[in-house]
Amino acid sequence: MASEKTNNSAKTKKFIKEFLIMTFTMGIAAIAVHYFMQPSGLIVGSISGLSIVIYRLTGIPVSALTFSINLLLLVLAWILIGKEFGIKTIYTALILSPWLRLFEWLDKSFQIDPASLFNFPGGTDYWFYLLSFVLILSATQAILFNINASTGGLDILAKIVNKYLHIDIGTSVTIAGAAICCSAFFIPGNSLYLIILGFIGTWINGLVVDHFTAGLNAKKRVCIISDDYQRIRDYIVNTLKRGCTLYPVKGGYSQEDKVELQAILTNEEFAKLMEMIKDNDIHSFVTAGRVSEVYGLWFRHRRKSNEVDYNRPLNI
Repeated sequence: MASEKTNNSAKTKKFIKEFLIMTFTMGIAAIAVHYFMQPSGLIVGSISGLSIVIYRLTGIPVSALTFSINLLLLVLAWILIGKEFGIKTIYTALILSPWLRLFEWLDKSFQIDPASLFNFPGGTDYWFYLLSFVLILSATQAILFNINASTGGLDILAKIVNKYLHIDIGTSVTIAGAAICCSAFFIPGNSLYLIILGFIGTWINGLVVDHFTAGLNAKKRVCIISDDYQRIRDYIVNTLKRGCTLYPVKGGYSQEDKVELQAILTNEEFAKLMEMIKDNDIHSFVTAGRVSEVYGLWFRHRRKSNEVDYNRPLNI
């Protein structure tokens, strides 16, 4: 009973935390769209970019277009990616339009012209707008992907490509974004220079998303050779609640038979493990390498630690 209450409390805290992250992150994304993308005229590959193209052709507000297109794509998220991703993306997609409407209202109320907010002596600095928009948007995309959510629209298509074709999420963003960039050719009199900048921005967006995502998802592959490996194994399994794999190895110098222990840990867990080894003065040889993505049983080991056979190798 106590365990069930603890689990429910943990789920509630996780829900509140992720709800706040999604709300705040989408506000930052709306700032990037409203104050950097729209005033510059750049069409960087995104649903917001496609909405701007349609707005210039039809006059329909960007906020209304963004809402409508995202609504259609959310069906794909629910069916092809999963319930959790679908629910979270429904929320982020729905909250983006109110954020954009809020900034539109603030501009009107305080007589702010986003196009003249950043004035430069030599005219519009497109590179400033491009890099500012891409860096802000990429950070928000990476944060949301990390909690199994997205900004909606283009990210839904990118996530589908990532899930079924196992292409890096940044590359998936670039592929989907490049297709949307082509819509800029339909704007009468649109500058070829701006269109090319849009393609460059989309490519940079994919690279930066990969960079941020790798940083957020980074794990440590830890390899340990020690005569006291059972104590280390016990700490990993029972304290850190992670799995590990034991391999028989032979020392090239000593020719002695040894056991190598391997585990995938978060940076925080790795720090705790190294502290434990140091505090207990365990003689060991440790190497650690960075792992960007983990699939298979790793997450289930953490969630259902009491149901997992930790002596079984991980399927990673």
